Amino acid sequence: AKLYTTKTPITAADILNDKVLPYFEQHELPMLRILTDRGTEYCGKVEHHDYQLYLAINDIDHTKTKAMSPQTNGICERFHKTILNEFYQVTFRKKLYGSLEELQKDLDEWMVYYNNDRTHQGKVCCGRTPLETLEDGKRIWAEKNLAQI
Repeated sequence: AKLYTTKTPITAADILNDKVLPYFEQHELPMLRILTDRGTEYCGKVEHHDYQLYLAINDIDHTKTKAMSPQTNGICERFHKTILNEFYQVTFRKKLYGSLEELQKDLDEWMVYYNNDRTHQGKVCCGRTPLETLEDGKRIWAEKNLAQI
């Protein structure tokens, strides 16, 4: 997660470049496709839209959610609720921030906890952490690919 003061195509491309793609590379995963809502920060003509251009340059397919259908992107919607309840509401009760960088530092620490230590319920994680789910998924994918050879 990365904090911004604006919601624009360039900031949407920036988070992919600074956080998302490096995370995928660190875990040796290709970034083949991304699912977003239909916000103007994500959608536009490739030749005039920084986010669309970034996806095209990096050969990432872009799938958009159904209009007026937040449940299409339910995992992301649930994350928004979790980060609000477990990070922002708690953090802003405990501390006054003098800068966005200071808040970003605390958010980065919380994200490490969220991905590595906090177990998640539901049909995807089933009581595991997101990192455990990711690693298990990679192993299952590798086993399926070997079985097809």
